[in-house]
Amino acid sequence: MLTRFLVCLALSIVSSPAWPESVFTSRPDDPTAVYIDPATPAAAGDHSGVLQAALDRAADNPNGGIVFVPAGRYRVSRTLIVWRAVRVIGYGATRPVLALPDRTPGFQTGMGLMVHFTSARPPRNGQKPTQVPFPPPGLVPPTEGIADANQGTFYSSMMNIDMEIGEGNPAAVAIRFHVAQHGVLSHMDFRIGSGLAALTDIGNVGQALRFYGGRYGILTSNTSPFWPYTLIDSMFDGQREASIREHMAGLTVVRTTFRNVPVGISIDKDYSDHLWLKDARFENVTTAAIVIDKAQNPATQIGVADALCSNVPVFARYRESAQARTGPAAVYRVTRFNHGLHVRDADSTGGIETQFEAEPLRALPAPPPAAIRALPAMTDWVNVHTLGVKGDGETDDTRALQAAIDAHRVLYFPSGFYIIRDTVRLRPETVLIALHPNTTQLDLPDRTSGFEGVGAPKALLEAPQGGTNIVSGLGLFTGSTNPRATAVLWMAGKDSLLDDIQIHGFAGTFFPPAVSATVFGPERPRGSFAPGRWGAQYPSIWVTRGGGGTFHNIWSPNTYAQSGFHVSDTTTPGYVYELSAEHHLFGEIKLDRVENWEFHGPQTEEEASTSAEAVAFEITDSKNILIANYRAYRVTRSYAPFPAAVRVYTSDRIRFRNVYVNAEHGYGVCDEHGCGTILRAGKFAYDNMLEDVTRGRQVRERNVAVLDLDPALPGSQSRPDAPPSMGFAVEKLEGGFHSIGGAAVDAAGTIYFIDAHQQRIFSWSSQSRLKIVRDARLDPVNLAFDQSGNLLVLSSAGRESTVYTFRPDGPRDALTVLEPQPRQAGTAFALPATVWADGQFRNHLDLATYEYETHAQMFARAVTTAMPQAYVSPDGSLQIPASRVFTQGPDGAYPGMDETGWRWSHALDAYSLITARAGDRVYVTSGAENRTYRAVVRDDGTLGDLARFAERGGEAVVSDRDGNVYVANGQIFIFRSSGEFTGRIDIPERPIGLRFGGRDGNTLYVLTHRSLYAVRRR
Repeated sequence: MLTRFLVCLALSIVSSPAWPESVFTSRPDDPTAVYIDPATPAAAGDHSGVLQAALDRAADNPNGGIVFVPAGRYRVSRTLIVWRAVRVIGYGATRPVLALPDRTPGFQTGMGLMVHFTSARPPRNGQKPTQVPFPPPGLVPPTEGIADANQGTFYSSMMNIDMEIGEGNPAAVAIRFHVAQHGVLSHMDFRIGSGLAALTDIGNVGQALRFYGGRYGILTSNTSPFWPYTLIDSMFDGQREASIREHMAGLTVVRTTFRNVPVGISIDKDYSDHLWLKDARFENVTTAAIVIDKAQNPATQIGVADALCSNVPVFARYRESAQARTGPAAVYRVTRFNHGLHVRDADSTGGIETQFEAEPLRALPAPPPAAIRALPAMTDWVNVHTLGVKGDGETDDTRALQAAIDAHRVLYFPSGFYIIRDTVRLRPETVLIALHPNTTQLDLPDRTSGFEGVGAPKALLEAPQGGTNIVSGLGLFTGSTNPRATAVLWMAGKDSLLDDIQIHGFAGTFFPPAVSATVFGPERPRGSFAPGRWGAQYPSIWVTRGGGGTFHNIWSPNTYAQSGFHVSDTTTPGYVYELSAEHHLFGEIKLDRVENWEFHGPQTEEEASTSAEAVAFEITDSKNILIANYRAYRVTRSYAPFPAAVRVYTSDRIRFRNVYVNAEHGYGVCDEHGCGTILRAGKFAYDNMLEDVTRGRQVRERNVAVLDLDPALPGSQSRPDAPPSMGFAVEKLEGGFHSIGGAAVDAAGTIYFIDAHQQRIFSWSSQSRLKIVRDARLDPVNLAFDQSGNLLVLSSAGRESTVYTFRPDGPRDALTVLEPQPRQAGTAFALPATVWADGQFRNHLDLATYEYETHAQMFARAVTTAMPQAYVSPDGSLQIPASRVFTQGPDGAYPGMDETGWRWSHALDAYSLITARAGDRVYVTSGAENRTYRAVVRDDGTLGDLARFAERGGEAVVSDRDGNVYVANGQIFIFRSSGEFTGRIDIPERPIGLRFGGRDGNTLYVLTHRSLYAVRRR
């Protein structure tokens, strides 16, 4: 159906700087796109209205759409809203320019956004509007009903459009871009001038961006789903304070130049990041190329490989200590800079180190070529529609498409669903170009002949050996019941490119009814998916038989496939930038007999329902592999941990630089105020970052700056300065559990704990051994005892959290549900031992000062804010503060999905509760900071006298009678009360709970997910 939208608009003829050549030099023909047509009668002055009308029209399609903007200069006076899955693409001999006029109202104070990328459009046509409890800042005019982009904002992009901020707009920001997969800003120049920044709160990918002037080029915190952000082939020039000011952005920077600035990259005060730079260039940087904070915290990972510097006296400056790493000459090369937690030899944990290697140069060498190849000139493009390829979702396009490939080198695909029933084979120089991987797909119907039964892999799309192919902007779907299918069989050579590719099949996919009937069969039409067998197809992207090249901005979440990205039998170099592989039953990324590959900014995600047992990254019989800025996580809803994120078999020269492993993720949640997005810590991540199966080695750290696997390493897990025993005997008491936690100890020293999966409460003592105390489906999470021996159970059941109580020696069917009541005075409190506070529910950038509230400040606010109500024990001696609970989903009802209830609060998130009275000294970990604090309990149940104790956080912390403090963070780290580190206790499994108990109170009970241990001094 033709939806061409002709907008009456005349382009203002205003002098401007010489803009670079356009990437899309002529008007792409796409019958479903929205066009702004300059050839119609004039529209005067402000162009905001006609631009917004086009963006609104493109969002009417659930799959998203494209808005094509012709060359010219467009005045923008208010925020343009780009809806989910809308791509805005400029074309013409020169790029179109979006210009903010001088002194535009709304852009002088706070923050004013020229363009705001958001999620789905709010209800219209008389429907009740959705309330947005946490609207983003900067909308002009202020609007409460527009949400931020989030972890579900896919495909939203702007390409080949320049932006300019006029004078007198000091609060102006060109784009807020807090998007998820396939969110791309590419081939854009930002002339920021008097403005605050070009980009704020970034997401996914920036390619070929140039930033001129401004206070900052990029001002950002984390991406919305906390995976890496990749900036590639870009340039910063002339920012007043810093080119990039950021924290926790997972910033991966490749072949990017910083010049004529005080600071290249500045990490915010009291924040960390996993920052990775490859082939960077710094020129005339007066203060420091990189400013680092939280230098002694494991969450700080700074890695640089091959940076060229000219007139950069200080390469790295440490804000807290004021120390600096200086260059050896006026012109020099930094061959390597690595700061953070180094795991050495065969140890399971590591320590903070810095490596800095630089050499003087006589002069700067010429810049390297771009990491991402340019597309062929549009004069070479041939529209497949002109060759009989229909893309209507019903016609079999296989023969027509193969004929088009055989006859033409460069093919352009307008939006459409192209039905394919046999392998499409590329010639060695074939180039396939599309501009939206959700609206432009090659789709394989179910039960297609040749893709059924048992046999070798059969590709939907096949690139030949040694080819120089480019495939860009396409979506690929191999159906749900084609067991021999692989979406891409890539054998092309080192100069090939696979770019902006979506593998459909789980997340982010929507089929119109007619297409669904064609793909899945007319007897069972459905909207998005069919009930195929998960994990039954070959890997979605398979690079093999000498294949290699560049792989950029790939999203591969097809649960029907065995894995998302598989490389085998090749020594041809491969370079992977911003690969997202998710939701596969058995594995996400696999290398098998591979050499000479680099991964920059890869990300994996394991879902509770689809990939609970998946190996995120598996390496077999491979060598000379670099994995940098890797984010591996399991969603918060996961109900059990997995042994390791990375497994390695018989491989060597495997280099890890900046790895972050966790179970935190942002999800839509709702409360009485409306729906929004929150990032929470999960209890069930990976027990280990890595298992080297061949050498029998585990790496427990979840933050790793440097880890090298080499065949010369011994198999021992010990190191001289931290022997495993440390004078303690470690005994395994019980095993075979699914996921235990929430421990508490009664007056006799008996330990009680919960198995979350079984929803059972157990006890253990040396007299009775293991006992089942309760076996009821009541969603227990954490335990605490009052003075009379009543066991209080914090449960995630119900709309809010629930607390019930019973006597362990009482009748098995007896329990009392406690109701919240006004907080009592003079009692003990049961408080969370770990608190995750990262500000996801509020904008933590102060728009008056442009300073971020730190995680330390957020943590302090969380633990010093009194709750007016509490759950009080039957004898009145103990109370659990009734903290606010957030619920996922519109009504919080997702029955049968998992054991967590999908509800979060500080007490529900914690691995255990601390029982203490007012005036008692306690220790508590700040999860978002990876720190442990010392504090004093106050009369209202809050914590006072907060003081940083150790730059180790983790899952649990306790202290003994002598004042020694034990922190569970991969192993058990021991500190004196002064904060001095004294040693380590190694446990065969990852410790997640600590409690002192036993008859004399001196036995340290250690909970792992699957076992219970006892630690006693020899």
